[in-house]
Amino acid sequence: MNVFPFIEAEQAGKHNVKRACELMEVSRSAYYQRQRGLPSRRERVDAELTLQITRVHAVSKGTYGAPRVHADLADAGLRHGRKRVARLMRAAGLSGKCPRRWRTTTIPDPNAGERPDLVGRNFGVDAAAVDTRWCGDITYINTWQGWLYLATVIDLASRRVVGWAVAEHLKTDLVDAALTDALVRRRPASGLTFHSDRGCQYTSAQHTRLAAEHGVRLSVGRRGQCWDNAVAESFFSTIKTELLHRQPWPTHTAARQAIFEYIEGWYNTRRRHSTLGYLSPAAYEATYHENLPPARQAA
Repeated sequence: MNVFPFIEAEQAGKHNVKRACELMEVSRSAYYQRQRGLPSRRERVDAELTLQITRVHAVSKGTYGAPRVHADLADAGLRHGRKRVARLMRAAGLSGKCPRRWRTTTIPDPNAGERPDLVGRNFGVDAAAVDTRWCGDITYINTWQGWLYLATVIDLASRRVVGWAVAEHLKTDLVDAALTDALVRRRPASGLTFHSDRGCQYTSAQHTRLAAEHGVRLSVGRRGQCWDNAVAESFFSTIKTELLHRQPWPTHTAARQAIFEYIEGWYNTRRRHSTLGYLSPAAYEATYHENLPPARQAA
């Protein structure tokens, strides 16, 4: 509510401005500033904060909503309430990108043997150490040159994309390339669990051999239950909302380069993840390793 007209009316009626300001819980300095056409201290702070909010929003390429903007500002030493940040974003016409509901594109192999679900929808980041449980999936990218396919491997503890591969085909070689990329980068101990859906690539004999060679235990969700691989599906929803569905992709090369920049230059290293307390996967892993016992750090 704007209380200044009431105080002005009290002043015009020769009443006590001091008393009117006290009743309206407004400082006299703010009232007189208003009369002289000067912005109040709060208005000045709001203006400066809006500039900072706009900067953070622009760095995120328009994807951050109030929670992530608030976390970025807090890290920079700007301690303001999340509701205030949300209010100023609305006033500036800024908003984040909300992921669409996702749907499964799994093609199961009816002749594949049974395989256990070793995860059981236990996706909590504190449920396992880094590099002990990974998940993987494939998504489709439409380009003017035809379909492109992205396979990823994500660490369930840190939500980091630890391996990925892009190809113009859906052969098992694609998911094997993503898993191999993760194994080379991370060099996990034997016994790591790799969880996926029941897609034919993940249940193939070729993929099973690769996992066995590296001591990887394969795990799959139930038939028709996309939520059993929710972390992998959620990442695809995010990358589509924040990158792939925001513009057309004329060439495979352009899409590949954009995916590389998004995963390695933004998602893994800088994008704040709500599940990680608004840390990036890289920052979460750095904190995780700092808190490891010395014996495990040496290992």
